[in-house]
Amino acid sequence: MNKARKFIMVVVAVVTALTLFQGALTAKAAKTTVNWFVGLGTGGNPEQQPVEDAVVKKFNESQSDIELKIQYVDNKVAADALSTLIAAGNAPDIVGPVGFSGANGFPGAWLDLAPLVAKNKTDMSVFPESLVNIYKEGDALVGIPFAVFPGLIYYNVDLFDEAGLAYPPAKVGEKYKLDGKDVEWSWDTLATIAQKLTIDAAGKDATDPAFDATKINQFGFVHQWGTIRSEFSTFGGANVVDPKSGKVVIPENWRAEAQWLHDGVWKTHFIPNETYGASDLLKPSEFASGKVAMARVMLWYTCCMADLKSKWDLAVPPSYKGQTYAPVDADTFRITKATKNPDAAFKVLSYLLGDAELDLITAYGAYPARPDLQKASIEAKAKLYPSVKNWDIVPEMLKYSVAPSHESNYPNFNKGQDRFAAFRTLLYGETGKDMDVNKELDKLQADLQAIVDAAKK
Repeated sequence: MNKARKFIMVVVAVVTALTLFQGALTAKAAKTTVNWFVGLGTGGNPEQQPVEDAVVKKFNESQSDIELKIQYVDNKVAADALSTLIAAGNAPDIVGPVGFSGANGFPGAWLDLAPLVAKNKTDMSVFPESLVNIYKEGDALVGIPFAVFPGLIYYNVDLFDEAGLAYPPAKVGEKYKLDGKDVEWSWDTLATIAQKLTIDAAGKDATDPAFDATKINQFGFVHQWGTIRSEFSTFGGANVVDPKSGKVVIPENWRAEAQWLHDGVWKTHFIPNETYGASDLLKPSEFASGKVAMARVMLWYTCCMADLKSKWDLAVPPSYKGQTYAPVDADTFRITKATKNPDAAFKVLSYLLGDAELDLITAYGAYPARPDLQKASIEAKAKLYPSVKNWDIVPEMLKYSVAPSHESNYPNFNKGQDRFAAFRTLLYGETGKDMDVNKELDKLQADLQAIVDAAKK
């Protein structure tokens, strides 16, 4: 072989190699990058990240069109980091898991998923309509159910047995047996039995004229770790800002709950006030102390029941005017409106809510919205808490999800929530004893209107 021929063959080989290499680069460059931001809610803990990394790896290996990248940001600075990215035009495509409060800090930032749901023929019928509705902002669908935590009644079986009282109902519409009669399981009924379960140092219950409210050793009920909006929502949901008038309205059902709550704290004394709530009597938390007979709290509270030495079980929330309402805490993944690749982002979202959901739900310690995954989740909880018999309540309560959500968005959300919290502190604190509930609600309404108007300006 002469030198010229050898040279030509080398050139051909080099060109071929370069062509193949360039083709590989082009193919790699042709991949659509989808960025997943983790930290605005859960997901950033060291024990969770390996699961999420494996989810990313599995997705990238499953197809050749999209490269999924994950970014972890400490929860303490995640909101500021996301704000910076959005302002710089580098918003991630997907954010989550994140609850409503975290997402509400970024009004107008989330993509309406309804067109993509329709385009991809995503089956939303597997979820109760009331649950889907909590993810709606006006006509826009900003999330798909993922991790859900309905509000339930936790009750101390031992305290009910000691008082000789029937257990609260395990089904919506079931009557409660009180003094030998079947009565509606309403919030008024709960208040009645909660007084019987509130005991002072002398062993007298709150229905006894000699009961000493300054020396209570056991309470009948608590809205545990609640917010005033979630407590309001046990009497039915409402928008903070009326969509028709554009005005802040504290509706009658919320006013009724506030009065019910005030009476329970300060008149009939079956709900601990702020002083009792912070006392050693109710540590490490109200229901887990064994000194509270019933708590209305979200399902995620099963994380923290190891300290309770008593047997306990679950019951359905009472009704208000014949209707049952279950406020729901909910986390999901959201797509940012700034995404340059909505179709690719939705494909990733569908994967996170599909093939990857069981791994992610397990890592987050959450309850799945998908019915096909709920049995395994409950079986795991049942092994931890053998006294609980009424796990069937959990999926049933999702049918009674309150919409609008108790965390639904409105202008100047964070400042508004601070004002709601101040009202709750006023009611539960020593200042609540002599407060005029409706007068304070009128003031709350006026203050919220000013907060909302400031955001519009």
